[in-house]
Amino acid sequence: MHTRYRPTLRLTEFNLLLPPALLAIVGMLMIFLVPTGQVAWAWSDIWVSLGFAGAVLGISVTFGIRGFRGDQAILPLTATLAIIGLLMIQRLHPDLTALNAAYSSLAQRQLLFLMLGLAILWLIVMLAGPLGVMNLLKRYKYTWLLISLALQAATFAIGTGPPGSGAKLWIVVGPIQVQPSEIVKITLVIFLAGYLDDKRELLGSSWRIGRVSLPPIPYLIPMGLMWAASLLTLVVLNDLGAALLFFAVFLTMLYLASGKPVYVVVGLVSFGLACFGAWRSFSRVEVRVQNWLNPWQDPFVSGYQPIQSDFAFSSGGIIGTGFAQGNPWYIPAVETDYIFSAIGEELGLLGTLAVLAMFFLLTLRGFTVAMRAQDGFVQLLAAGLTSILAFQTIIIVGGVVRIIPLTGITLPFISYGGSSLVSNFALIGLLLHISSLPRRV
Repeated sequence: MHTRYRPTLRLTEFNLLLPPALLAIVGMLMIFLVPTGQVAWAWSDIWVSLGFAGAVLGISVTFGIRGFRGDQAILPLTATLAIIGLLMIQRLHPDLTALNAAYSSLAQRQLLFLMLGLAILWLIVMLAGPLGVMNLLKRYKYTWLLISLALQAATFAIGTGPPGSGAKLWIVVGPIQVQPSEIVKITLVIFLAGYLDDKRELLGSSWRIGRVSLPPIPYLIPMGLMWAASLLTLVVLNDLGAALLFFAVFLTMLYLASGKPVYVVVGLVSFGLACFGAWRSFSRVEVRVQNWLNPWQDPFVSGYQPIQSDFAFSSGGIIGTGFAQGNPWYIPAVETDYIFSAIGEELGLLGTLAVLAMFFLLTLRGFTVAMRAQDGFVQLLAAGLTSILAFQTIIIVGGVVRIIPLTGITLPFISYGGSSLVSNFALIGLLLHISSLPRRV
């Protein structure tokens, strides 16, 4: 039964939202004033920031009016990351448009995606309790698995990708372009949370091979399907980023449910062997590995992107060149894969560390929500959703700074991309709802 609360003051959340709201306005003014060296401005220069700041503050107020008692730090952290992304896209917009007219509506589309994401977040928080969403998610867990498989199959059948890449990333329907993997990452976590919660005891028992304890074979089949789905995403769709993200989240949830590191070890070894095979068999993966190890082997073609990224970080140094005063547009795909490099150039090492600190705090809040949940399914769901954000950040940042090969996924809330933004805001909406449920004492 849904508990009705009286209106409550969410002063902590509202106060934490004021700095990102101010950042949005000041940052937008800098975008227009720094290039001209003048102080004249008009209200039309900051309408984008005012709209976004008003939206997040309005959401906080409506949460209080409806008596929502969820976590008060998650929304401010998310809003701060989102406004940093919006400012970077707005700042890159004129320079990218000068290079290619296709970027002429880049900033407007990003704002549209942000507003759509905020609307979905608000709807989830407002309606999840009355509709009993958690029970529905758990009851129909196999439906979510079928949806995941159907979306991946559709991507294989009619998906497209960047010209010449060989990858299948998007499904295009008229003017709408959707990246199914952004939806699949959430639907798979819902299925895994329901399945692993049901089979939690069996995962820690039954038959043995030597010193290794394994659950009954029938219960290994869905886990084997998850492993196969990740490998097929890598081999068939040529989407290394999604495959790595799916499998990392899967292993995390499996370990949390079973408490057995053997599953993680076996999973890592098998996935590592598959990646090695892909490196030796697929030219696209081979090129990414070569660019990771030594981009100077082909500095003007395949290695140009990581080299320019390295130059951007070098130019930024400790404190950066200054917002709107760098040259990050030299990096191909700077608005998506390499937006972290743009932050590093203009805001420096301190700016990148601040961004990573916010991701760390958001991850910490997410796992705190998971630990406080009473229900096993809800615990695993919150942990899985949080793992998505954590691993997605680690994978893309690690690729940009060349700790691992670049995989081509987005930096949550910051990179340009409608599917990613909307799905991540939906994810945050679910986390916020979970944080409002009864807690462990």
